[in-house]
Amino acid sequence: MARHTESGLPIKPVYGPDDLDGWDAATQLGAPGAYPYTRGVYPSMYTGRPWTMRQYAGFGTAAESNERYQQLIAAGTMGLSVAFDLPTQMGYDSDHPLAHGEVGKVGVAIDSIDDMRILFGGIPLDTVSTSMTINAPAAVLLLLYQLVAEEQGVPASALTGTIQNDVLKEYIARGTYIYPPAASIRLITDIFGYCKAEIPKWNTISISGYHMAEAGATPAQEIAFTLADGIEYVRAAVASGMDVDEFAPRLAFFFVSRTTILEEVAKFRAARRIWSRVMRDEFGAKDPKSLMLRFHTQTAGVQLTAQQPEVNLVRVAVQGLAAVLGGTQSLHTNSFDEAIALPTQKAARLALRTQQVLAYETDVTATVDPFAGSYVVESLTDEVEAAAVALMDQIETMGGAVAAIERGFQKGEIESSAYLVSQQIDSGERVVVGVNKFTVDEEEHYEPLRVDPTIGDAQCARLATLRSERDQVAVDAALAAVKAAARGADNVLYPMRDALRLRATVGEVSDALREVWGLYTPADVF
Repeated sequence: MARHTESGLPIKPVYGPDDLDGWDAATQLGAPGAYPYTRGVYPSMYTGRPWTMRQYAGFGTAAESNERYQQLIAAGTMGLSVAFDLPTQMGYDSDHPLAHGEVGKVGVAIDSIDDMRILFGGIPLDTVSTSMTINAPAAVLLLLYQLVAEEQGVPASALTGTIQNDVLKEYIARGTYIYPPAASIRLITDIFGYCKAEIPKWNTISISGYHMAEAGATPAQEIAFTLADGIEYVRAAVASGMDVDEFAPRLAFFFVSRTTILEEVAKFRAARRIWSRVMRDEFGAKDPKSLMLRFHTQTAGVQLTAQQPEVNLVRVAVQGLAAVLGGTQSLHTNSFDEAIALPTQKAARLALRTQQVLAYETDVTATVDPFAGSYVVESLTDEVEAAAVALMDQIETMGGAVAAIERGFQKGEIESSAYLVSQQIDSGERVVVGVNKFTVDEEEHYEPLRVDPTIGDAQCARLATLRSERDQVAVDAALAAVKAAARGADNVLYPMRDALRLRATVGEVSDALREVWGLYTPADVF
């Protein structure tokens, strides 16, 4: 039976020189660290130092999450990656009615600078790189991080890390949006400008295909929709008056890595090539760093199974290998128990050890781009690129990513792909080990990590204390300044920072913007 890639491209049993007929290595590949960056964004890649090893963590209270971060740092992680709970992601305080039952469940609850101070207590922010998976309220959490760093005596100019800050993919695949698209993009461009002036080493956005892939996007769809979103952000920043080379070097991307190694390697290489061409030819970028598609990778959570969870250790190792062979700049490896609950300490440590084995016990870091010149990988790279560009062209004919989102194009394409995969699993055409083949009659008992259900009450009590202690008149004046900036054209982050320093909460600052910009309600496209 003929086999196909995740993107629906046929895979031949044998590849040879004829599959690269007319293929020009100089044009298609270039040298590592040189245009079109197919072979990697840096000349030496991992031969000089390994990728940044991050572990995505955060649950319960700030104190509990801080304890996990300290454990990860002790185990050798190079960078932190913060998971926030749903109320924080939606810009609500823990005492908001909509937060009931969700406080601290899928990430850490952060309501104010008090919580942020505890979250990073004892962690040297001048030496640790921090990634924060936060989107609609990204500016709020970044400013809290800056304020806590200042309390540690660390200047903003020394901070390194990333905020995800990619709201367009929220409208497509994830749903933690707050404001309408135009206001969201305004806020993002304000972040670009603020960081250029205040936090110059910070990666201001991580344009994400991961969540689209987890929702069902194929590899070709993942990079097409992600790069189309990136183009939309660049256009908005340029339209606001910024020179492309002022902000483009700080753009970053975020992709998934599946178990299908060959296509994943091809996907990463194709994405670099497309982005460098777009930045050079469409936007006229001159700085080589503006042409580089630097990206973080997370192994595919959607491919993990609750059945026989230890098998996930093998899946994650394969997925991590694909990311490394594809040239990722940083990597998070999922814990084997994530299909059941939040990761236990042991599972998180094993996930980090997986990366360390890849970095220090294999030879894949001994040479740059090990698959360069491979008949199958080069052929698949061209095919994935062509499929992605075709989708990007469709989006352009609709008027760009926002216009396509409003028509439901990306969402519809992803849902169709997800439905096809579901059908293949149900029919047995697609094998999932331990689920529809190689099953066991009785699963071993596994004790998951459980979040204390009283966390919400404790956070509400902390908020009540905070509001009783602070200067409410000063807070109200600061929030009024936030609203005034939102109504006008001034960079809204400066008054937001002032309000947060006075102990305004995440929810209060988000509410100030909600009052001016409103809430996004998706159109019924069916």
